[in-house]
Amino acid sequence: MYKSITDSQILISELMLPSYTNFGGKIHGGYILGLMDQIAFACASKHSGSYCVTASVDQVNFLNPIEVGELVTMKASINYVGKSSMIVGIRVESENIRTGNKKHCNSSYFTMVAKDETGNTVEVPGLELKTKLDAKRFIKAIKRKKTELKKQEELNTIYKNVDEHLNLLKDYRVKIDF
Repeated sequence: MYKSITDSQILISELMLPSYTNFGGKIHGGYILGLMDQIAFACASKHSGSYCVTASVDQVNFLNPIEVGELVTMKASINYVGKSSMIVGIRVESENIRTGNKKHCNSSYFTMVAKDETGNTVEVPGLELKTKLDAKRFIKAIKRKKTELKKQEELNTIYKNVDEHLNLLKDYRVKIDF
């Protein structure tokens, strides 16, 4: 079984209230992450027809601050499917509702895993790619996954052979005391 990307796309908008602010008076990043997790869950659950859990979040860069009174809109779609996992791409924009000025605030990728009632993973439907943009997003997800695996392998070698990597510290503000 295959589903199209549009079958599970989610769009939410929420007005940012003063109670969502951090100590600097901007909307707290943790609040935005919570909303992103909710929309990722909804999108993945809609695609899979199952309960879904967040397995990982790839690179959350806060590009622009979000102000009180702005309307935040989040768009989520399935970019990739594996056997039981899905990568949900999320774009976050804020809009000054008085001026209409919009800002791109964040883009991120949530890996979600479909589960059954007993907590076991379940197979998810395949993905119909209907446009070149759909294919581009799927291919980029494949590349990100491969890059992440290579990065993890490289980082694991540091734990096994830290002495071979100590020379990397010479240009940094550290004092080695062992």
